[in-house]
Amino acid sequence: MPERKVTVLLIDDEKDFTMMLSLRLESNGYQVMVANDPREGLRLIQEQPPDIVLLDLYMPFMDGAQVLGEIRKTQKELPVIIISADLENARTISAAALGVSGIFYKGKDFSVGLALLETALRRHKQLRE
Repeated sequence: MPERKVTVLLIDDEKDFTMMLSLRLESNGYQVMVANDPREGLRLIQEQPPDIVLLDLYMPFMDGAQVLGEIRKTQKELPVIIISADLENARTISAAALGVSGIFYKGKDFSVGLALLETALRRHKQLRE
């Protein structure tokens, strides 16, 4: 029986970024769901829980820290990686306090983000076992 693909939910309002990142993740064997609106991302988490979430901090309607707070109300163990273009931002720090598996900076090489994602997934699997 083939192994189930890991599902990544990408929540980011920048459509060009989500398209590029989705293609890169899919080419590395991941199944990707995209929400360009944070409310859509929260709905997907409830209806089709992913294995991991990549969450942008700066979005309209709700910022990433607010979305993470909502996620943590029902999904305390779901691995979440924050995506940010700003290295030293108060929102990044406050989001990290809500329990994230890491922070991926948009200016970094994709391989850095992929390594972070794989590390978070391994860590989460070990905690569940």
